[in-house]
Formats: sequence, structure tokens, C-alpha cells
Amino acid sequence: MTDALDISKFEKPMIIRNMTTEDIEAILEIQRLSFPGMEPWERAHLYSHLTIFPEGQIVAELDGKVIGSCSSLRINFDEYDDRHTWNDITDNGFITNHDPNGYNLYGIEVMVHPKYRRMKVGHRLYEARKDLARSFNLKSIIIGGRIPNFHVHSEEMSPRDYVDAVSRHKIYDPVLTFQMMNGFILMRINPNYLSDDVASGKYATLMEWNNVDYRPHSKRHFKTSYPVRICVVQYMMRAIDSFEDFAKQCEYFVDVGSDAGSDFVVFPEIFTTQLMSFLNEKSPSQAVRKLTKYTPEYMELFTSLAVRYNVNIIGGSHFVEEEDEEIYNIAYLFRRDGTIEKQYKVHITPNERKWWGISSGDKVEVFDTDCGKIAIQICYDIEFPELARIATDMGANIIFTPFCTEDRQGYLRVRYCAQARAVENQIYTVISGTVGNLPETENMDIQYAQSGIFAPSDFEFARDGIVGETSPNLEMVLIGDVDLEILRRQRQDGTVKHLKDRRHDVYRVDYLK
Repeated sequence: MTDALDISKFEKPMIIRNMTTEDIEAILEIQRLSFPGMEPWERAHLYSHLTIFPEGQIVAELDGKVIGSCSSLRINFDEYDDRHTWNDITDNGFITNHDPNGYNLYGIEVMVHPKYRRMKVGHRLYEARKDLARSFNLKSIIIGGRIPNFHVHSEEMSPRDYVDAVSRHKIYDPVLTFQMMNGFILMRINPNYLSDDVASGKYATLMEWNNVDYRPHSKRHFKTSYPVRICVVQYMMRAIDSFEDFAKQCEYFVDVGSDAGSDFVVFPEIFTTQLMSFLNEKSPSQAVRKLTKYTPEYMELFTSLAVRYNVNIIGGSHFVEEEDEEIYNIAYLFRRDGTIEKQYKVHITPNERKWWGISSGDKVEVFDTDCGKIAIQICYDIEFPELARIATDMGANIIFTPFCTEDRQGYLRVRYCAQARAVENQIYTVISGTVGNLPETENMDIQYAQSGIFAPSDFEFARDGIVGETSPNLEMVLIGDVDLEILRRQRQDGTVKHLKDRRHDVYRVDYLK
């Protein structure tokens, strides 16, 4: 008997997978070929899609080549006008209006390379979308479909007559016919959907596929509220004799926050420099290196506190020496489930460089918590609006800012910028600072702070956009509630809509990471 035929060399499997940044050039080329005369994606659009909702971006690959793709976002469709446009539903193509809790999947693009059509590529992409809707337990998939053959019949037919003729198989339309064959039902016809879609006369068919496996969580589509309680610690810097003294002071505040039912307890920037008061080191640069030796104890302390008191802790920030022997200013998120995340300070002040030789981080992080997505931007970082915009586009609803300032001018820079970020990005911001003094500690001798929780300035929120604030320069806590559901609604229907009204055709912020 001869050797069996090696069939592997004849195999050409078509792979349906999630999009990656390496696919972007191929997708841009497919779009240019698929929709000549229409304005194509820009790289920034696809980077935004991958950052905000990577699961909704899917490609078809054959022989190592991308031959088709589809893009989607999640929304609560009831919040949108039935006569919406493509720009309305996608925030001008950037999908920054994606709602991770939305119960509809909205498809904004499907395309197949012309050389690979009639190979069921589009069908496979649609099936992948349906699987996505089932996996997220979404109510339906909604699409605004083109009718590219309408221009052939536009002089003798209205859009309604044309769609009716296609639905009764009297006329073939490559998009509408395909969508109907894939189980989508016509809801309405929208005018001026895509301004550059001349072939469709700018019309689109709003269509829906219902997920029969959908399991409603309740009879209500909308939450009445989504409160998050925050305990902000205005921490007194005073001389101590040991790490145990520091731990007792920290545990006291965590206990206070936990007793109040807080979801987050927030400590200030570099409050661990209080340990320098017993290190007996006059050189600031050497004192910092001694301080970094307490990193394991610091990590163990706050991990234990977060779990024992069942509260998420923004552990202020701490100087950490890493394997490259550089020292970084790092803020840690200690989740109540025992997991840990970290955010490096991106912008280092001249003072930090001069006295301590601190190195800068280079990445903006957004963290998932049991109270939604949050970001941490340490002190000086909140004074750079680009970072907050990037974090907001990545889904953050709250930005926590641990800070440490020695005078009122420095404090006001942090405060005013935190309040501005809340307005610009329609988010909540929280600042937590140090007060008191460490007379024997070089470069940490005096402190000034007034901590606070800030909201966008609109009717739905606290007067003056201030949820609460501490008294200046006193050791105390501030406990306040923010409502993520009010925030979500205000982004859609507020007096002003900073996120929706951005002019991406005039300017944008590109995150190089």
C-alpha cells in the first residue's frame, strides 16, 4: 500500500478572527476597492475601533491575506433618533459612543475584496456578528444598509417602491438582497444616512436581526441609577517611627471608607514618603532609593486591606525601583478581589527630576472594575488634557488623581484642571492630596491640599459641578456618590454634548501607543 496522500497541501481554510493593528493597511485597501468614490476610513478610525471595542471588529483571512472585514459597536438603540445618520450612530466613525452595557449590536461596515466575492465571505462575517451578539447576550443586531442599485431606478421609483420591489425579488440589490437572505427585517428607510453614498441616493435601509436566544435581565431596559460611592482621604503627613505606624494610619482610613459602604478609597500621591521621616537620610536621591525597599510591604498592606475591607483602593502613588534601576512614580489600583493594576506617572515635574531623579512612564491605562472603567492620572498628568481625552475614549467614566503639592498655586493647577477635564470629557474626576508637614524630610517639608470630587457642569449633576470637597489643610475624609447612569444619559442628551460634538474633521488626538 502506498503512502497516504498528503491532503494538507490542498487545504485553504478561511479564517474568521478578530481584527488586529497589523490588518489596518489591508482593510483600508479593501475599502478603497469596494467603495470607489466614497470617503474611506482613516487609520485613526480603525485604531479607535480596536481600542474601544476590539471584540466587534472582525476580519476574514485566506492564505494569510485579509479579504474582508466588518465593524460594530454596542448601543442602546432606544436612545437614538430613528432617523439617525451614520455619523450620528458612530460618532463620525470613531465609535467613542460605544456603550459596553448596550443591548444592541450596531453594524457599521461590511466589505469584501472584489476578487473574493461569491465565496460566502460576507455571509461568514454576518454569522460571526450573530455569534458575537449571542455571546454578549444582546437583544438584536441593527444595521443601516446601502441600496447601491437604487440609482438605476431612481427616476421611476421612490426609495420605498424600490425597497418593496427588492423584497419581492423583482429587483436584485447586492446589499439589500444579501441582508434579507441573512435574516434581517426592514424597520424603516432613512434619508441622508451617508452623505457620500450617491449610488444609494444617500438613503439607507434600517434593518434588524433579533437574537432569539436573548435573555432579558429585567423588564426594564434602563437602570434608574448606578451609584458609586467614593471615599477620598486627605492624608496628614506627620513624623512616624516605623512602617507599622504608617500601616495603622492607612488601615484607619480604609476602615472608615468601608464602614460607609464605599466602592473606592483614594489615597494621595507619594504619601509613602512619610516613611522617610524615620529613614535618617538627608540626601533626597538616596532617601528615595531607601524608600523603594518598602515596596513589598506597601503592596502586601494594600492588597490585604482591599480584600479584608471589601473595597477598591487607589493606593495613592509610591516610588518604585524597577529592573532597569530607574525609579518610577506609580499609582496602584488594589481591587477588592485581590487583583492589582498600575499606572506610571507620564509627566514628571522638574522638582521630581531635580531632587529624586524620577523616570517617566509612557502609557495611558484604563482599568476594569466592578464599578465600570476607571483611569488614574497622577498629579501633573491631569494638567495635560490629551491624557484625559485618551482615557475617556478608552471608556473611563472616572479619573482618579492622587496629588501632592506644597503651595496653593500648585494645588489650584491640579484642581482647576481636574474640573476642566470633567467638563471637557463628561466624566467624574477625583483629587486626593496630602496635608501637614515633615520638617526633617528634605523636599517633603510642607504640603497644601483641598481634595474633592467633581462632575460635569449641567442640571443633572451637583451644583457648581462639585460633588463634595474637604476643608483646606485638615486631615479628613470626603465621602460622596457619583451616578454612572446619569453620566451615560447626559452624554446622550445633556445641554451640551462635548463628546458627540467634537469636530474630528478639524482636529483629533492620536494616541501613539
